[in-house]
Amino acid sequence: SVGKEAERDASAVSRAGGLIRRFPWRAASDGGYGGTPRTALLRSAPRQQPDGKGKGLEYYLSQFLYLASLVLLLIFLSILVVKMVGSGWLDRGEESFNLLPVDCDKSTDNFCKTKQKDMTMAVLHELYNYLSVQAGNFECGNPENLKSKCIWVSEAKDHVMNVTGSSPQKFEAALHWILNSNKDLGIWLKGRDLSGPVSSVEEVFCLESAHPQMGLGCRFRRAVVTAITNLFLFFWSLITLWGILIFLRYRWRKMEEEEQAMYEMVKKIIVVVQDHYKEWERNLERYPYVGIFHVRDSLIPPQSRKKMKRVWERAVDFLASNESRIQTESHRVAGEDMLVWRWTQPSYLSDSEH
Repeated sequence: SVGKEAERDASAVSRAGGLIRRFPWRAASDGGYGGTPRTALLRSAPRQQPDGKGKGLEYYLSQFLYLASLVLLLIFLSILVVKMVGSGWLDRGEESFNLLPVDCDKSTDNFCKTKQKDMTMAVLHELYNYLSVQAGNFECGNPENLKSKCIWVSEAKDHVMNVTGSSPQKFEAALHWILNSNKDLGIWLKGRDLSGPVSSVEEVFCLESAHPQMGLGCRFRRAVVTAITNLFLFFWSLITLWGILIFLRYRWRKMEEEEQAMYEMVKKIIVVVQDHYKEWERNLERYPYVGIFHVRDSLIPPQSRKKMKRVWERAVDFLASNESRIQTESHRVAGEDMLVWRWTQPSYLSDSEH
């Protein structure tokens, strides 16, 4: 009997465990027959891992961002080091320049020559900047009321000496450098004759910059003005070319019309001269020839003779050089010499040809 009760208890527990596994939310209310709570089941459930492709993309992206951060950090440190080293080098250069002995101008060693050259370059650099700024101001509205872009040599000397602290001899050495240099230094030396060349420093009257330094607004305005001017010139050139083309086409059409009118006039003259000759053969005319002006007056009305003058003259010249059936002669008619036309081909040949 004890064994049978134990079997009944085991079967009841197994049935309760099956119900709890099917309905886990009822585990707390079933008297604790070996059931597992829902939260414990969720924690013990295995999580789905992302596939290999997604994991690889995330990994490579994180590595790329890490490397990019390192590269940017190195670049920043490099720029910082260069700035510090550069400024220190300049400070050391200035210190060594300040330690230059007073009589270095009279010395010929390499150190002094280098320092002399550096001073000349500094004077040239300041002179170039001053002249370029002045030329740019003159080009951009001239706020200082300059008379010209060419600055007097005395004014340029005073400015350079005040800024650089150099002596007049240094300034003259810089002018000698510009005069003897074969390169374009951006500074023009001009004498009293601004268009003439300068052969010595004593002839220098003013200095002018070849590259004016202008602001962004001034450059933009000048570029707009230049573009509008070029566009205006382009349109005027285009209109002029179109005008010339239209005139030439009109002239060619007029010449074609005039040539066609000339051929029509030649046909009419031939008919008039031939008819006159036929009438002379029938004794209806006194002379076998007919006056040229008489033919003109019969073909062209008075109001059109001035307009048709060129057509008539071309027709007369064409008949004289290209028509063998009409001969031009000179006869005295009514006591005056005049040019006449005579038909030279017999009438029966003309009729047969017709």
